[in-house]
Amino acid sequence: QVQLVESGGGLVQAGGSLRLSCVVSGSIDSINVMGWYCQGPGKQRDPVATITSDSSINYADSVKGRFTISRDNAKNTVYLQMNGLKPEDTAVYYCHARGYLRAFTSWGQGTQVTVSS
Repeated sequence: QVQLVESGGGLVQAGGSLRLSCVVSGSIDSINVMGWYCQGPGKQRDPVATITSDSSINYADSVKGRFTISRDNAKNTVYLQMNGLKPEDTAVYYCHARGYLRAFTSWGQGTQVTVSS
């Protein structure tokens, strides 16, 4: 299992930027996929961006060209750089990790992102 701690959320005006961080601890070598998900008020939790152990990256269509997922293995940290933020990006953002063969799935506590118009 792994533990995930997010930070970096906040209030920003439309067009602004934020960088979310997710610090990973525990059985890091057992992680196959890491990602960021978002959950807006009254909505389901949806994937925003994922990165696999071999660095394959996928983005939701709504964030392509605006958000960038990356990781720093030396710091055991995954980032989500969010540029060109829109009010519809307002949500709680969760860091997620999934083990090989789906042996486990872990979630962070979430960090609130609010974009004002």
